[in-house]
Amino acid sequence: MKKYILATLPILIGVLCLFTKGFIGDEMLPDGTLIERNFFLIPLSYLFFFSGIISILFVAIISTDKKTNIAK
Repeated sequence: MKKYILATLPILIGVLCLFTKGFIGDEMLPDGTLIERNFFLIPLSYLFFFSGIISILFVAIISTDKKTNIAK
């Protein structure tokens, strides 16, 4: 089960990135210009989400492959 915890860590980091972006928020200047602070957190969170999904799939495939090889 430790391998699944390690594989889900990037997903948790991605959630943390989105939460941080939402917590910090944006600012509207008096002239109507939108200032987005820490915009880099949005694509970074997507990167963490997808890497976490790929790592979970990789760990699941490897563990099921090992189980089928042991059964044979």
